[in-house]
Amino acid sequence: MDQKFMKNEQLNFIKKQIAFIKDSTKKNVPQNVLAAVVDLANAKILALFPNASPEQQEMLDLSKLKTDKEYEQYIQHLSDYLRPFPKITEQQLKKMFPKHKKLKLPDLSTIDHSQLTYLSWNDLRSNKKFIVYELEGKMAGIECEFAPTSKKNLCSICNSFGEVVYFSTVTKAKKPKNPDYYRAIGNLICADSSECNKKITNVEYLTTFLKDSLGI
Repeated sequence: MDQKFMKNEQLNFIKKQIAFIKDSTKKNVPQNVLAAVVDLANAKILALFPNASPEQQEMLDLSKLKTDKEYEQYIQHLSDYLRPFPKITEQQLKKMFPKHKKLKLPDLSTIDHSQLTYLSWNDLRSNKKFIVYELEGKMAGIECEFAPTSKKNLCSICNSFGEVVYFSTVTKAKKPKNPDYYRAIGNLICADSSECNKKITNVEYLTTFLKDSLGI
């Protein structure tokens, strides 16, 4: 396994497990219950990395951590092993969306690629949201329509409660006996994709949505 073996969403998942442990500690649950919470968190974390080496398994083990400072040091240490989002150029992004001759692009130099599961940005002039993600080893991109107003609800991508907007795209999938098949698919997504990237712990919905949109 590569030294940079951890993805952003996996580190977010680990942070969430630590939050569960801290919450249980604050509630002064019985020691046997707290031990069970820690053991379960440990098992879930190790399950994320089925091919982890013995050294990596030892690094991921949080069973001996007790204080907030130790948990902070643990997270900081794991951050050194984050696999950054693949580098992508403005030219590559333009090729992904050839229909947009005046494509508004994000400032890639200001983005922390190590804390990115997917790249997304908005074009407020056209109410378009663009999403780019490494799908099965290749960079894939889709454009969506999004509502200009936000509301409080659950985000489909990160599964967290916050400010979300409705977004939709037209699937490229075709039905055998219906060449004119047209289906818009959409859901709610965080209004701020940088916040979404901080909270996402699972990419199942994101990959499914992209595959449906691209007709894969």
